[in-house]
Amino acid sequence: MLTLQFIPFNEIESLSSERRIAKLLGIVKKNKIVLMQGRLKPTEETTLIERTMEEVNKEFKGIELCTVYPTPEKKVGTQIKQAMVKFLVGDREGLTIIGPATIIKEIKRNPDKIELLTHTRGLLGRK
Repeated sequence: MLTLQFIPFNEIESLSSERRIAKLLGIVKKNKIVLMQGRLKPTEETTLIERTMEEVNKEFKGIELCTVYPTPEKKVGTQIKQAMVKFLVGDREGLTIIGPATIIKEIKRNPDKIELLTHTRGLLGRK
């Protein structure tokens, strides 16, 4: 069975970077695919990957990570408005997908869709 767990931005915005990363990694290590509203900071993404590499073993093979966010408009008024909203409520735009490498083979981003390719045996429990 494939399990997707949605994490709204307000559930992680008050957490420290370390606790945010620990929470996300803990969910992924339970063989769940995280769909998180918003994005991690670049330093958090780097730390998440580093922590993942430290924890790789026979059961946990690593993660696949993808962030999708809308292309900003080029109109000056819209850009100012978006910057103010981002400043006031945080970086809620976009979607971050994080999943175990034993389940997710590859994530492809296209402008209008996300393709999540999975390992068949990871989904069906076969070896």
